[in-house]
Amino acid sequence: MNWTNAINDFNDYLKIERGFSVNSISSYKEDITKFKKFINYTKNPLEVNSDDIKGFLHDISKELNSTSQSRIISGLRSFFEFLIFEKYIKDNPLNLIESPKTSRKLPDVLSLEEIDLLISKIDLSIEQGERNLAIIELLYGCGIRVSELVDLKISDLFFEENFIKVTGKGNKQRLIPIGNITKQNINNYLHNSRNKIKVINTFKDHVFLNRRGKNLSRAMIFTIIKKLAKKANFSKSISPHTFRHSFATHLLENGADLRTIQQLLGHESITTTEIYMHLDNKYLSEALNKFHPRA
Repeated sequence: MNWTNAINDFNDYLKIERGFSVNSISSYKEDITKFKKFINYTKNPLEVNSDDIKGFLHDISKELNSTSQSRIISGLRSFFEFLIFEKYIKDNPLNLIESPKTSRKLPDVLSLEEIDLLISKIDLSIEQGERNLAIIELLYGCGIRVSELVDLKISDLFFEENFIKVTGKGNKQRLIPIGNITKQNINNYLHNSRNKIKVINTFKDHVFLNRRGKNLSRAMIFTIIKKLAKKANFSKSISPHTFRHSFATHLLENGADLRTIQQLLGHESITTTEIYMHLDNKYLSEALNKFHPRA
């Protein structure tokens, strides 16, 4: 089996059997391609051994941090597990390879005042103003991922029931409550600015569009936020994910439990949600005094 066939089969497996998103599959493919280039095509996938893997990891350790290394190791391990599953090989060359220890970085969070300041910098007089306002309000108001935002459809909006339906990682769908402010801004955009765009048929059901009538890219959402942050003179670096972190943190600070936040964010494991337990000691002390019988 050559690399091209192995990677294509693996991609099909991730898409059909595992239900992975296009972005996740692309990341796996990129990591496997890096390894393939490292060994310079001298071996096919079935001939790879642990020494090849060790040499590759030593090479990438010079330029990538521990988090990136761990992600690549995880991707390669999955690839060779797939080859075992398909009975092409018997042993995984990463069986004895340990991922480097990674430090858990606390997410950047915006205060409500900072979010209001950012929103105040949106120019509603320009063509894309209402759209950009709706995007920011949705990211913060519902805590969705940027990939979920760009894929959001008009048919996913259940405003009478006060919910939206999003499709997350692994094509898993969930319903998220939506507040009146967010609903109002989306409706303003849909009924005003969006109605003036000549929409390409393929994208008629997409909520957020560019000037050419096509759906927005993830990169465009990043650009919109970066420009607003520059106008607001923010020193901290922010991204679409910053609003998701802020959404979860503000819920936790105001009394929401981790299980509820886990469901809203679409985290498969509660341990992923636990990173938001980075609140100050005052909040933790209040929780102890309120809920512990010996407090």
